[in-house]
Amino acid sequence: MKNYHLTPEEFREQGKQVIDWIADYYENIEQYPVLSQVKPKEIENSLPESAPQRGESFKQVMEDINSKIMPGITHWQSPNFFAFFPSNTSFPSILGDLISSGLGVQGMIWATSPAATELETRVLDWLAEMMRLPEKFFSASTGGGVIQDTASTSALTAVIAARERATGFNGNRKGVRQNLVAYVSSQTHSSLEKAIKMAGIGIDNLRIVDVDENFAMRPDILKSLISEDKLNGNIPFFVCATLGTTSSNGIDPIRKIGEICREENLWLHVDGAMSGTAMICPEFRHYLDGIELADSFTFNPHKWMFTNFDCDVFWVGNRNELINTFSILPEYLKNKATESGAVFDYRDWHVQLGRRFRALKLWFVIRHYGVEGLQYHIRQHVSMAQEFAGWVKDSKDYELVTIPPLNLVCFRHKKGDDFNMQLMNAVNDTGKAYFTHTKLNGKVVLRLCVGQTHTEEKHVKQTWELIKSTAEIF
Repeated sequence: MKNYHLTPEEFREQGKQVIDWIADYYENIEQYPVLSQVKPKEIENSLPESAPQRGESFKQVMEDINSKIMPGITHWQSPNFFAFFPSNTSFPSILGDLISSGLGVQGMIWATSPAATELETRVLDWLAEMMRLPEKFFSASTGGGVIQDTASTSALTAVIAARERATGFNGNRKGVRQNLVAYVSSQTHSSLEKAIKMAGIGIDNLRIVDVDENFAMRPDILKSLISEDKLNGNIPFFVCATLGTTSSNGIDPIRKIGEICREENLWLHVDGAMSGTAMICPEFRHYLDGIELADSFTFNPHKWMFTNFDCDVFWVGNRNELINTFSILPEYLKNKATESGAVFDYRDWHVQLGRRFRALKLWFVIRHYGVEGLQYHIRQHVSMAQEFAGWVKDSKDYELVTIPPLNLVCFRHKKGDDFNMQLMNAVNDTGKAYFTHTKLNGKVVLRLCVGQTHTEEKHVKQTWELIKSTAEIF
C-alpha cells in the first residue's frame, strides 16, 4: 500500500543530520547576532503563500532553515544572552525531549502511560528533596508535585483552587457570587493579573500591595488591606508572594506573609519563577524561609535549570483541593486504575487534559548533572553576576539600583532615562550581546541576567566593556 511516510532508515539518516546541525549550531552560536536583526514581516514574506502540493526533500527544508528561518532567530542559547530571564537548555535536556517526541506519549491519565505519570511523581519528589521543601509537598504526604507548561498556568491553577476552597467548591457549580479579593505586590508577574481575570474574580478585586526599598511586598500593608476589605464585606482569599520578581529579582518575606495568610485563612501561592532553581544550593535557601506556610509553590526549570522550554514544576500541600477543583470523569476516561484510587491522574491537577511527557527531559538533566553539577553551575552564574555588580559599583558613570541577591543585576548610567534606552538599544543592535530594561521607581533601569548554560566570565566581561565603550560614543 502506498504511503508518504519516512521509513525508519530514512528517519535514522535525517535524524543524524539534524543532531549534527544542532551540534554545529552550538559550536558556532557566537557567530550569530544575539538579537535577530530582521524587520517585521521579513520572514513571513520570504515564505510561500501556499503550502506545497507535493512533498519536498529534506535537503530543501534544511536549506530553508539556514536561509529563511535562522535570520529571524533571537539566540536565547547564546552565552551573550542576558535579557529577560534566561530560557536555557542543555544537551541532556534536548536528548530527553527527543525521546519524548519519539515515544509520542499522551499522559493524560495513569493508564495512558504509567511510566509518564510515575516518573513525573518521582522526579518532582527528587526536586522537593533537593530543595529541602516541607514534607507536605511530597507525594507520600498530603500534597505532591506536577509539571505544568509555565508558571502562568500554575498561577491560574492556584487561583482557581483557592477560589473553590474559599467558596466551599460552589464556584464551579453556581459561579462566583461572593466578592472574593486577591493580593499581589506592585512587582508581581503580570500572569497573576491574567489569572484573576480568567478565574472570574475580576480585576477590580485585585489589590496591589506596596513594596519596600528592596521591591519586596510589605506585610504590614498587606495586613491593612485585608482588614479594610473584611470591614467592607469582601472575602480575602488569595495572596501571591514572589521569590525573585521579574523586574528586580526582589524577594518577598514569605514567612511574614505566610503568617498573615495562616491567620486569615488565605491561600498563599509562592512564585519562584527563575530564582527557585537557586534553592538547590543550601546557601540560598534562607530566601525560602516560611515556605511551609504556603499552599502552593512553583518555579521554572526551563529558566535556569538547563531544561528546555516548557517545564514548570508546581507543588501543593493538599492535592485533594486540586482534584476536587479540576476533576471531571467522562465515560470515555473511566478505567480500573483510576477507579481503584491507587494512582495519580495528573489531568485532575490542572486545566488541560492532554499532557506531554515533560518529566523525561527533567530526569535526563538531573541524572546527567547530579545535584553537585547543578549546584556548581548555579553558583558560577551567581558569582559572575556579583562580579558584574562590583564593576558597576566601582564605576563613576554607573550606579546599582538594587543589591542583587542572585544572578540579576539592575543598574543604570547616571545620564538619565533617554540615555539608558539609547545605550541599551545601541548595544543590542551590535548583535554582540542582548539585555533588556525595566522601570523601578519611575526610572529606566537596565537588567543584565546571567543564566545561560554556556556563559563564562569572559562573556560577562566582554559585555561590560561593550556597554562602556558604546556609552562613550554618545
